[in-house]
Amino acid sequence: MTISGHLQELHGLPVFDFPERGSSVGLPDAASVAWRVSAPTYCEADDEQWEQVFARFLADVDVRQVRALVVGGWDEAYETSSAEIVTALVGANNRLTGLEALFLGDMTFEDCEISWIQQSDVTPLLAAYPGLREFGVRGGSNLAFPAIEHHALHTLVVESGGLGAEVVRGIAGSALPALENLELWLGTDQYGGDSTPADLEPLLAGTNFPALRSLGLRNSDSQDGIAAAVASAPVVGRLERLDLSMGTLTDEGAAALLAGQPLTHLGHLGLAHHYLSEEMSERIVDALTPHGVRVDVGDRQVPESYRDGETYRYVAVAE
Repeated sequence: MTISGHLQELHGLPVFDFPERGSSVGLPDAASVAWRVSAPTYCEADDEQWEQVFARFLADVDVRQVRALVVGGWDEAYETSSAEIVTALVGANNRLTGLEALFLGDMTFEDCEISWIQQSDVTPLLAAYPGLREFGVRGGSNLAFPAIEHHALHTLVVESGGLGAEVVRGIAGSALPALENLELWLGTDQYGGDSTPADLEPLLAGTNFPALRSLGLRNSDSQDGIAAAVASAPVVGRLERLDLSMGTLTDEGAAALLAGQPLTHLGHLGLAHHYLSEEMSERIVDALTPHGVRVDVGDRQVPESYRDGETYRYVAVAE
């Protein structure tokens, strides 16, 4: 699976592409949409750079009313980091005074493969926008997220083909008392995803995020280990939604979930894109659905075996 489409909605608002230079497309009410500001990742000589598009956006839109902003592509995103974009957004915080949601790196595989997107330290954005309620970022390469304190953030999503252990520790160690929804795509070590369940310990202990109700630890090539850690994690007792999908979950990880603490209080358990046997899929569904838990065991994968005798299992999104 690849990222084949751009975001259609952010913060409950439809995404509207800020028009190209010279376009006759009319602009909607500033507060009615999530604005997508993007530039070609493979620029021609006469193409606008992202900073130029952003300058037009600031000039043409009543940005005091903008509630949600999506950063799409930027020139040579596969080589050039998001650092200058972060700087530009931080510099506009006195104009984007109503901003509540921000997504950085909304690119498809045609723009730039997820593991080639060059990110940077994104925490200055959170510091610059203390009222931000929703923040998302795509791409783990060179991503930095040192531990931060933020009192308004409600949703945090980090999508990657490989999320570094230092980033995971920074997020898990942050003080985010309002955070209700957290989603991390942990990825594979081939693309920098070198975290372990130990790096998630402050998160799993349930101490830093007292409001957390939805947790996604997804797209991991160590999904069995994640499942085993979650099975005894104190944070699970307060969750309404648990998502362990998109990874390499096998019967071993599912058995650990069933043998661990009760999951019957959940409203949803996501396991889609998995390597469970049909028998184990039936077991976990039969154990939880009578209690009203919606269990998603769709998109069953079959391991690939090669002449070298090895069996390979793949996460949903890597490169």
